[in-house]
Amino acid sequence: MVLSPSPAPTPAPAPAPAAAAAPARTKLTHSGGVLQKNREFLDFFWDIAKPEQEIRLMAISGLLEYLRSSEGDDLEYTIQRLIEGLAATRETARPGFSLALAQVLQCKETILLRTILEQIKKKHDINITKKKFIRNAVFGNFFGVLALSQSGRLIKEPDILLESIQLLQSLSKYRQYLRDLPAKTIMDILSETPENVFKKILFGALQEDMSSAFSTPAQLHLLLVALQRFPKVLKPKNLKKLLGSSAILSPENVAKLIELLKVAARSVKKDQTLPPLALDLVRVTLQEGTFEMFWKDVVENGLLKEPSGPTSYFCFRLLGASLPLLSLSQLNLVLTGEVMRQYGDHVVIAQLPKRFRFGPEMTNLVDSFLESTQDEAKQFMVIKGFSSLTNYGHPVIPSYWKVVCRLQSSVLVKYVDWLKNMFTSPDFDICTEFSTKRQKENKQAIDRTQHSVVRLRSWIVARLISIVDNWQVKKEEDLVMDIARFIFFHAFFGAKRYTSDIPETEVTLTIPLDEKTRDMMESSFFCLLNHLNSLPPLGDSAELGDKNEKRVFGVTADGNLWIYCLVQYASVLLSQERSVQAVKPFTQIQRKAWDRMLQSVEDLQKKSKTARKQEASAFQLLFLLVGIQLFKVGEDSLALLSDLHKCVEEWEQKKIKKHSTHVTRKEEPDWVEVMVEILLSFLSQPNRLMRQVSKMVFTRICPHVTKEALQLILDVFNPESEEGEESALIVTEDFEKSQTKADWSNDDEMEDESDSDESEEEEDNNDNDDGADDSDEDKSEEDAEEEREEAVDENFRMELMKVLQTTNAISKEGESSSDEEADDETMMALDKNIAALFSERKKRLQAAKDKKEKMMKEKALRKNFKIKVLDLIEVFLAKQPENPLIFDIIEPLIAIIEENLSSHSNQQEQDYLRKAADIFKNQLCKAKTYCQNISEMKEDLHKLMERLVSRASKQSDSSVSLYCFSGALYLLRVLKGKAINPAITDKTEKGEKAKTGQVDSFGNMDMKKVTELYQGALTLFMTRRKCSLTGSMFGNLFSRFPVMCERLLPLAIVSITDGIREHQRGQACCLVLQALQSQDVRQSFPGDKWNELITEVISQVTQCLKTVTAVKLKVEQEEVRKCLELVQFLVKTVTQQRLDISLAELTSVLQSLEELEDACKISDLYWHVMKLLGFKKPQKVKVKAQLPNPAAAPGPLKKKKGFLPETKKRKNWKKKKTPTLENEQIKKENPDGKSDEAPKATSDRMDKKKKKKFRKRKKTPKENAAGNTEKTQEPPAKKSKKKSDGGKSNQLG
Repeated sequence: MVLSPSPAPTPAPAPAPAAAAAPARTKLTHSGGVLQKNREFLDFFWDIAKPEQEIRLMAISGLLEYLRSSEGDDLEYTIQRLIEGLAATRETARPGFSLALAQVLQCKETILLRTILEQIKKKHDINITKKKFIRNAVFGNFFGVLALSQSGRLIKEPDILLESIQLLQSLSKYRQYLRDLPAKTIMDILSETPENVFKKILFGALQEDMSSAFSTPAQLHLLLVALQRFPKVLKPKNLKKLLGSSAILSPENVAKLIELLKVAARSVKKDQTLPPLALDLVRVTLQEGTFEMFWKDVVENGLLKEPSGPTSYFCFRLLGASLPLLSLSQLNLVLTGEVMRQYGDHVVIAQLPKRFRFGPEMTNLVDSFLESTQDEAKQFMVIKGFSSLTNYGHPVIPSYWKVVCRLQSSVLVKYVDWLKNMFTSPDFDICTEFSTKRQKENKQAIDRTQHSVVRLRSWIVARLISIVDNWQVKKEEDLVMDIARFIFFHAFFGAKRYTSDIPETEVTLTIPLDEKTRDMMESSFFCLLNHLNSLPPLGDSAELGDKNEKRVFGVTADGNLWIYCLVQYASVLLSQERSVQAVKPFTQIQRKAWDRMLQSVEDLQKKSKTARKQEASAFQLLFLLVGIQLFKVGEDSLALLSDLHKCVEEWEQKKIKKHSTHVTRKEEPDWVEVMVEILLSFLSQPNRLMRQVSKMVFTRICPHVTKEALQLILDVFNPESEEGEESALIVTEDFEKSQTKADWSNDDEMEDESDSDESEEEEDNNDNDDGADDSDEDKSEEDAEEEREEAVDENFRMELMKVLQTTNAISKEGESSSDEEADDETMMALDKNIAALFSERKKRLQAAKDKKEKMMKEKALRKNFKIKVLDLIEVFLAKQPENPLIFDIIEPLIAIIEENLSSHSNQQEQDYLRKAADIFKNQLCKAKTYCQNISEMKEDLHKLMERLVSRASKQSDSSVSLYCFSGALYLLRVLKGKAINPAITDKTEKGEKAKTGQVDSFGNMDMKKVTELYQGALTLFMTRRKCSLTGSMFGNLFSRFPVMCERLLPLAIVSITDGIREHQRGQACCLVLQALQSQDVRQSFPGDKWNELITEVISQVTQCLKTVTAVKLKVEQEEVRKCLELVQFLVKTVTQQRLDISLAELTSVLQSLEELEDACKISDLYWHVMKLLGFKKPQKVKVKAQLPNPAAAPGPLKKKKGFLPETKKRKNWKKKKTPTLENEQIKKENPDGKSDEAPKATSDRMDKKKKKKFRKRKKTPKENAAGNTEKTQEPPAKKSKKKSDGGKSNQLG
């Protein structure tokens, strides 16, 4: 790496040794007095050794710049310092010094490489180095040669090159340190060496290594690199002298190559990469023309026979990495061989849990190949080869494969044609078919051909749909339409003869479609319709569109819907009865309905250009969707089409006549109601397309929704209406079951189905045993449960007694029983009767179990249906926020939250609850716009608000109460309306105000009713112990509606002392503080009223603080803290506004709080308030710990310096202590030995505590790390330990 000579900023100085620890910019003098180095120059070497790469590069660049401008012997010192750093102990420092030395040699060409090499050998001579420094010396030699190689001058001096190669060869024996680094360095040098230099100088030096190429993978790799670099030198004749054969791959070398590749595969087991030896070997075999032999004999017949995993993964990686190097014939050989079959077997087995999966890595290899190559034939060969790897007809690659997006447009069209041909004429001869080991052992008599055809066709259909669905695939509209026509044709039609108008009739099916495949095709087609409905614009239309223009999905470039294009194609098919035959032919009624539907769609297209475009497009979309469903469910679609026609007629009549008659309104439902019923029927079907279309249509017709139509939607959430929906939901369940069986268009479901079958067959014996055990346990639990049910079933017991009594199996009272009383025929009859009884019992239990499961499924279907219907509510709230019908949605949403909040047992109910709560909170309560014209319904809104507040206060859960209270606040905002300036005098503005029904600044709100309502709620909160209302609810009311804050303030002030518990009193203080901080409240209390208000609040707070006797509990602390916050505001207000209010009583009460126990927990806030009153917090006097007086200490002083502390000394407590002179003296003074026992024990305990503290301080690692290393006394301590040990031994001796 060559660095630019541009100056680099000076890095921060690194820590230097004691010799360099002088102040910055001071000169350091060499011992000889010749060299003088400044701090900046020395810092370069410290920065080169740092682990950060950026700092190293900046230091090297700065060093080079310094050497260019310096004079003297700095260069010699630099070379010496860099050579020393090559053997640094830090791993990150060695590469930095090597790179720096290479750059210096490249910059200063006057330096002789021989001199540098000799200095490296002399400085890091392995022969004279001590054993513990051999590792550093080995690295010093290696990085020295690496520096010479990176300087770029090694090739110019062949003698030095030869010596460097020989030095690297000598370092190869230190594999425990360097591994393959010397061999890799030699290969890097060979890649830059000219051919004549290699032939004259290096060939002889490397001849021994190359002749033993089949000994180690590194030596073989060296030979392979030389063969590719110098083919004229290593001719077949010279190669035969080295190896005994004229080519690398020969029949004699196959076994050796297999063993070497096995070693190479195991060496990269942890890295999970392909050894570089493998690709070089592939390149050499391609040059020699022996690739087929290499792949067959070495890979397939050699490495694949090894049962270990690393060799198999080596083969898989070699297959994926060698794809760019191969020709078409060689690609065919690789993609149809045993390696692919082994890979397919691995993919099937890897579906089991806790198995290594190579599939993602192979996907990345194929993706990189398709991205790098531009050869269309190779792209098609590879994508076709992987798609042809099948297990019983099912390809192992997923149907949604991301590499398809790398295909060129022409290759993608060719690939789609190949898939369609494989669908119509399945040819398993061109497929790479494989069977797993378990499948080969399983010899069941089933039709494998038909089974394989069904699996292959289902995968092909899923792959075609994934091409349409994947937005990353570059495709044109013609290709998308071709795929849609193909799937629609084979789902609902069959070809009689060829016609040019219908390209799908050109090829007939070699194997007819069975019923299962037809069902799959039908479901797949509607899945494709769903993707087409949300498909962005394709081709040039997507690129030419305006970026600021809103993108329309589901339409073609000419503006037509994709579903409309398919309906036109269906009309063409229906008109070609001679060439095409429908699977379910239309009746005359269905054909008339089809023709009428087409005519209605054409009429609606003409009307969609008018002002009522939204409604026309909604009708058009419904007509097309219901019409195309005639091919699947004819009778149901006929009824829906009839209803749609009536809706269109009524819509057109209302378009002409603005108001309809009351008689018509009462006799027949409105067209919107019919549309809503149709949409609800769509949502009851487990189909994503129906859900999406319903949402789109309802978005366009929601401005026309009436109260009755909205009530139809809300009735779905009514628990009483579930009984009426039971029959429809049962039908829906059957439809879902049939669709689930046939819906193979979903890629994930299809892959799970196929792979799980094969994975179960591929489980090991242990896995099978475990699964059997688990199943046995489940069965045993079920049996136990059945036995428990039988035990409590008295009817079954009586029936069993009757059966036994009829055959005299049970002796009657007073009679003896014996086994000889019943003959064989009687016993056989008894066995049959008992077996029949138990069989009937088992059937009855199974029927009850099935009924329970059916009820659970119906409940899940009903809940899923409600989740879908919530989409319509969400759309209505988003599109019609000013519609007065929104008020009818509030209570049903709250009922959903109430019902499900306490019973969310599974994930589905949690999703249902979360969605309903999100709609209520974000779409309704937080809506930016709301209904304005409410003068006619203000009484109903007041009643609704009363119900919500009452409902909130009666809840058992405060979270539900919060939603009810939020709904009441939303109604309060609606009733209040927009703020109106009371100073309005303009007549026009007064007229507008009269139109909206707003009389004053309160809008349509009845202030008296509302005030009484919230006063009752606040009283309930302050006086009831268990209340679902919370202080945050009223805080939200105060902040959003200051007009209510003013009216509820007196009640909040009284509650400061009248609150039933500490929590309520604290919340009252919060509410009062929030009210007093409001500017609107301040303006509503002018002059003396404000003084009276502040005086009253101070009085209440003072009385509240007088009742405080302790602050131990958390609620007590919270109460005092809230009171102090309010007092702080009051004191500031009195002092800043200079109000004539006395604070003497409050001050005395606050002073008494300091004497309470645990008052320190509120100390900060308390003294902040006292500071406002003129009191200062007393300063705590820190008393220093007095050290004991050495003169007064009894006994002789112990010398601490240089000795171990007492806590470090090893003591044996079990042995009796030897008597010392001090103990003897104590005994003489106290001969009885009684008076000093207790004080001595106490002093011993105190000494132990001091020793523990001393030990903790001594053992703290942070203090040891932060302290100066020069002050540590470890060596004297070691000496003292020896002395103390010796002293102990002498004393004990």
